[in-house]
Amino acid sequence: MDLDDCKQRFLEARKHKLSPRSLLAYGKDLDALIAYMKEQGISNVEDITVRSLRSFLASEMTRGLSKSSVARRMSCFRSFFDFLEGQELVDSNIPRSLALPKRDKTMPRYFYQEEVAALLDQISGDDFAACRDRALLEFLYSTGVRVSECVALDLDDVSITDGLALVFGKGGKERYVIVGNHAQSALKAYLEQRSTRSSGTALFLNQRGGRLTDRSVRRILERRIKEVPGLRTLSPHGLRHTFATHLLDGGADLRSVQELLGHSSLSSTQIYTHTTRERLTRVYQDAHPRSERRKD
Repeated sequence: MDLDDCKQRFLEARKHKLSPRSLLAYGKDLDALIAYMKEQGISNVEDITVRSLRSFLASEMTRGLSKSSVARRMSCFRSFFDFLEGQELVDSNIPRSLALPKRDKTMPRYFYQEEVAALLDQISGDDFAACRDRALLEFLYSTGVRVSECVALDLDDVSITDGLALVFGKGGKERYVIVGNHAQSALKAYLEQRSTRSSGTALFLNQRGGRLTDRSVRRILERRIKEVPGLRTLSPHGLRHTFATHLLDGGADLRSVQELLGHSSLSSTQIYTHTTRERLTRVYQDAHPRSERRKD
């Protein structure tokens, strides 16, 4: 069957299970695969072989694609062939016969507690933008939710009285997250302003009364960071890293943090233990009498 037709069938079948952003990423990954295969004279899905797929991945890495990006593409291709196999369009899932490249371990970037305080405490004013930005950033830091989960929230998903929010994570999985006292107070002030902007369901709104987007959140954070002299730049996802790191620093157990983050595997959460160990090493080197960094 034609590769383009297979792609359209797959995306159509997945559009109700994936977020628009994930669906777009899957489409781009499949477009890259299809373009390469057509250059090799392969236009039908049943003609893809282990050798041709391995050649495609090698060419992607040669042109500079990172190991994590290649691994992400492989995950997409495995899902694609799972679908094709279920539709009896291929006999086997070829991508599953190839090992995923081992990803380079990178330390998550995060704010120290003093930096978070500087960021949040400098947002002053009681106008709509100030109240919304304060509530938005307090909420992200308090709950550790993904930005996509945050902007998808409706008013009914958050209970300020109970200090809880129901978020819908990857794969449509639901989980409750805890909304701390500072975030509760900020949300109350924001909701008073919000009621004059829209009667819609979205929790976080833009100036025109529409739902905030992922990109809007990034711009808001960038602008607020610039207002604090000397504050390091950080992406919105960095606030999620900050949330997890500060919980572990404060004594939270790894499995609790895993549940709050919505990670399906504990291994995804364990990256934050490297961060806490790095901090403990720094504290030890600065404080222990026999440490090389300790000055007399």
